[in-house]
Amino acid sequence: MIAFVGFVMIVLIVVLLLKGKMSPIVVLTLIPTIAALVLGYHPIEITEFIKEGIGTTTSNGILFIFSVIYFGVMSDTGMFDVIVNFLVRRAGNNVIAVTVATAIIATIVHLDGTTVTTVLITIPALYPVYKRMKIDSRILLCLTGACMGVMNLLPWGGPVARAATVLGMDANELWHMLIPIQIAGLVFNVVVAVLLGMLAIKQGAGAGAGEEVEIDQKAKEDELALRRPKLLIYNLVLTIALIAVLSTGIVTSYVAFLIALSLALAVNYPDLKLQDKLIKKHAPAALIISATLFSAGAMVGIFDGTGMLTEMATAIMSVIPSFMGQFIHIIFGVLALPLGLCVGTDAYFYYGIMPLVMEVGETYGVASLSTALTMVIGKNLVLMVSPLVPATYLAIGLTNTELKDHMKFSIPIYWFIG
Repeated sequence: MIAFVGFVMIVLIVVLLLKGKMSPIVVLTLIPTIAALVLGYHPIEITEFIKEGIGTTTSNGILFIFSVIYFGVMSDTGMFDVIVNFLVRRAGNNVIAVTVATAIIATIVHLDGTTVTTVLITIPALYPVYKRMKIDSRILLCLTGACMGVMNLLPWGGPVARAATVLGMDANELWHMLIPIQIAGLVFNVVVAVLLGMLAIKQGAGAGAGEEVEIDQKAKEDELALRRPKLLIYNLVLTIALIAVLSTGIVTSYVAFLIALSLALAVNYPDLKLQDKLIKKHAPAALIISATLFSAGAMVGIFDGTGMLTEMATAIMSVIPSFMGQFIHIIFGVLALPLGLCVGTDAYFYYGIMPLVMEVGETYGVASLSTALTMVIGKNLVLMVSPLVPATYLAIGLTNTELKDHMKFSIPIYWFIG
């Protein structure tokens, strides 16, 4: 009964999010709450579950607030312009060169491991090029998501750190094992970019085939006024130092971002009014992401508190024949993509499903490390196509693409890459 209610709840959440009838915050909070009430839990008990769940996401929520604002400010200074403009100029009117440049830009920009920043830098820079050359915008979304999925295997990206926590090992140590796979993934992304470029050409893409995207001249002037080309070296050094600190783990991540943000604002924009303006400019995106993360935490808390998570995982594994037990890591490596698509939140996947799968695998002689590695890879690839990931909505909004169209186009390609 518990597992059944859990599965019905997941289906309802995915359907509501796909239909876009409600905010993810509303869906991720209300549906699990109703499910817990159906199972007979008292409202006071449910609020305690929610409290516990949100508690597990607090540090990540704070991290999102400061990291999104920091990289938003770095984008305002024009730090990424040099790389993006160079690659776009080199691509010229060559469709395949444009799709390959997309993969390279998304890869470089996602060094910070922040999905929203990658979306905000990559898509606005390339979308006008795609429109002008009549390249399907779903290709832009697909390539951006694929590169984010591979680059998110960095230890400060989040998933590797969570998987390492479950394994009881250092995140950097786990990352070192993933480096060969990550390199192969990056090469594969370039190959996919070439293939999608060829597909676009078959569909009629090319110079002069599309339309110009109208640019708000006033907004463009305001944007240029914020550029700080003379401070490019300072901003690069600050960002590299920040990533270095994050990679060592010597300072709590959100503390590092808070200090870096303060230094960025103090040097680039010493005026109080301008600092307030920039913080207010990027705060909505940061707060929406954090609020959604807290709502996901509420869902995780209810899952854990009611025992739905355990029952659902047990039900899934009970249908796997015993003779296939030795292949459990491969099976769940393949299933990690649809599971990640449905559950979305890292905490639920890494702290709920993964430990159970590893435990079952151990009984069949499959090392927990092997299980974790395969599941991490599959889960990451679905990063920017999941209806439970806030950056997905930001990306499709920037390209005027329907979520269902993005999912239909990208999911088969992500599965192929995985």
